[in-house]
Amino acid sequence: MTGDHQALALLLFSGFVAVTLGITTWVGRRRRGSAEEFYAGGRLFTPMENGFAIAGDYMSAASFLGISGLIALYGYDGLLYGVGFLVAWLVVLFLVAELVRNCGRFTLADVVAARMSERPVRIAAGTSSVVVSVLYLVAQMVGAGSLVALLLGRTSGAAQVWAVIGVGALMVIYVSLGGMRATTWIQIVKAVLLLGGTVVLTVLVLVRFHGDVDRLLLTAAERSGHGRAFLAPGLKYGGDWTARLDFISLGLALVLGTAGLPHILSRFYTVPTARAARRSVVWSIGLIGSFYLMTIVLGFGAAALVGPQAVRASNAAGNTAVPLLALDVGGGAGSTGGTVLFAVVAAVAFATILAVVAGITLASSASVAHDLYASLRRARDGAPRGEVAVARWAAVGVGVVAIALGLLARDLNVAFLVGLAFAVAASANLPALLYSLFWRGFTTRGAVWAVYGGLVPAIGLVLLSPVVSGSPDSLFPGVDFQYFPLENPGVVSIPLGFLAGWLGTVTSDEVADEGRYAETEVRSLTGAGAA
Repeated sequence: MTGDHQALALLLFSGFVAVTLGITTWVGRRRRGSAEEFYAGGRLFTPMENGFAIAGDYMSAASFLGISGLIALYGYDGLLYGVGFLVAWLVVLFLVAELVRNCGRFTLADVVAARMSERPVRIAAGTSSVVVSVLYLVAQMVGAGSLVALLLGRTSGAAQVWAVIGVGALMVIYVSLGGMRATTWIQIVKAVLLLGGTVVLTVLVLVRFHGDVDRLLLTAAERSGHGRAFLAPGLKYGGDWTARLDFISLGLALVLGTAGLPHILSRFYTVPTARAARRSVVWSIGLIGSFYLMTIVLGFGAAALVGPQAVRASNAAGNTAVPLLALDVGGGAGSTGGTVLFAVVAAVAFATILAVVAGITLASSASVAHDLYASLRRARDGAPRGEVAVARWAAVGVGVVAIALGLLARDLNVAFLVGLAFAVAASANLPALLYSLFWRGFTTRGAVWAVYGGLVPAIGLVLLSPVVSGSPDSLFPGVDFQYFPLENPGVVSIPLGFLAGWLGTVTSDEVADEGRYAETEVRSLTGAGAA
């Protein structure tokens, strides 16, 4: 990249960081220090505001950089991520949003533990939430490293390292100083910037092809080197039975995983009523749906204009397809338009990463403080001020872990990494959540077994998969302890989570409390007694 690219992009980076730090400082001065303020922003956001914040939380680096990159490299098969991410919101809308808002206070564990023995359930659900959040954070860190390495020069490994460290430091500042209120406004600003930038880029791609989508697709197929196979299923997931099963596994993880993501569930607590939570999801579906339709154009546009070979040469996983596309449609390398558009898109992508990591860090620190810390103190809700202080320190610890893992996994595709986080969420969190909401006979042992029965197999199968060892693209290519053939464990671990929850319940001596279930059912459906 030229010096003009670097200077302008860094100027825009700095501008966004300055604005968001200003928001954080302003909110930090106005905070009351209560747990409700830190975790839920005082529950004062409107459905539209929360809908934009949810969209900002959900439209991550995996969406903007990873999905477009996968489409540019693999054509039709890359569409699975976008379709899966969008369809998942139907599960959230119909099964989760309103009920979670009515039953909980701040975290997933609040819902699951509502009619159980709290301590073991909170420890299990809190542990799972932290694991899912860290996996999701790693994807954002990898995206940050790829983006800044492209900006400052691919030969500089130090650029990736310092980018990851810088994002980690900023997310700790956002969360520890501003809490949910600052995080929400950062996500709203980021959602507006991302949608605006995506619209501009999509229009420019379509203008280049005079609005002829068929011509766009045929050009992409021609430049891909695969011909019409680029526009048909099977280029990535259709080779043999293993690849096809991986396709099914990934689809299950994406569709079911959203309803178990801690940072998404925590957003439903920032509005005053269950109706507002449901309307928030409707707003977010419209925004997210529009965005994913545009990522399809960007992905095929990158294949047609930049070419898969150039994309792969810049970043083997395809994470830099959109910035390279912006450079091309703006006028090419060295042009003023290309320089400006590249810098704007890079800055928007960087803003995307910062906003998403802030939301995920807040959710994970809330799980550490509200679930794990409060449980170990044998207190039902913990001491609010002491709990908030623990949450702030937890944000630091989560940030350090995410930075370390982000540096380790920096050569993997960010959309693929998010797929792993979704698989763990769908395997561990979703079974416990759905059973606790809809199964009258569900017990404490069932809840604990459901969480660990999905979490342990999901993590274990990933460690034994081609992701970690046994292939040139794995984390440790020099060793081979690959015994599980699939890259995504969802097709195995999700059923195991539900099975473990059922088995734990039917083998338990505990008799489910009919009264507490009735109370939970009434609260979930009507909102009576909800926080």
